[in-house]
Amino acid sequence: MYNFEYHNPTSVADAVALLAKADDGKLVAGGMTLLPTLKQRLAQPSDLIDLGKVTGLTGIRREGNAVVIGAMTTHGAVAASAEVKSAIPGLAQLAALIGDPQVRNRGTLGGSICNNDPAADYPGALLALGATVTTNQRTITADDFFTGMFETALEEGEIVQSVSFPIVEKSAYEKFRNPASRYAIVGAFVAKTAAGVRVGVTGAGPTAFRWKEAEAALSANFSPSAVEGLKAPAGNLNSDIHASAEYRAHLIGVMTKRAVAGAG
Repeated sequence: MYNFEYHNPTSVADAVALLAKADDGKLVAGGMTLLPTLKQRLAQPSDLIDLGKVTGLTGIRREGNAVVIGAMTTHGAVAASAEVKSAIPGLAQLAALIGDPQVRNRGTLGGSICNNDPAADYPGALLALGATVTTNQRTITADDFFTGMFETALEEGEIVQSVSFPIVEKSAYEKFRNPASRYAIVGAFVAKTAAGVRVGVTGAGPTAFRWKEAEAALSANFSPSAVEGLKAPAGNLNSDIHASAEYRAHLIGVMTKRAVAGAG
């Protein structure tokens, strides 16, 4: 690990100011990805700015027809939340499937979506639920937030503060897990709303995406049989030692059918 200056701000404004002054500053949320990267000397930031003591970034609350979750809220807190379980059961289900207890009690919602690992769970949920990300500068729809592998629409000096998840009629998440890391080889989040169905897929491609053919079929007939004959195109999907692009395309259909069957 290379030398760096460590900072522990207590406000978003202080964190932004420290980030602006640093030559190459990095924000730390749960540290699930950044700390292993530092240990392997794959990154050499000049400053680490820890968001752990910044006020106002944790918590889960109901606001109208949405559940708002602070960026520094852990996966474990989301999984255990009675509010989330009641309003959006698929989101609580997703959080409970992330990593292991150690990861769930350190990793955060904001850290996960800002890192935008192709195999992370939350990005698919944000897309399926039509979530909105609030930063210290603006709000960004989930459809605009995830732009590419490990890339988001965040600009320099922008810090995610919370995510607003609209409450849906039905929701569920299913994933085919890597047995070692428990990352999603393919995950599918299904959300049924009064306006139709949205399906968010993660793990399969360079970044999470919506499976619009399945959305159209499920909006007309919300049942596993509606996606029986559909097959996601394999052309832009990931292919690695864990699964080929063709196998991932097959898994998208399987995980989507299971999510529809389990939606509540």
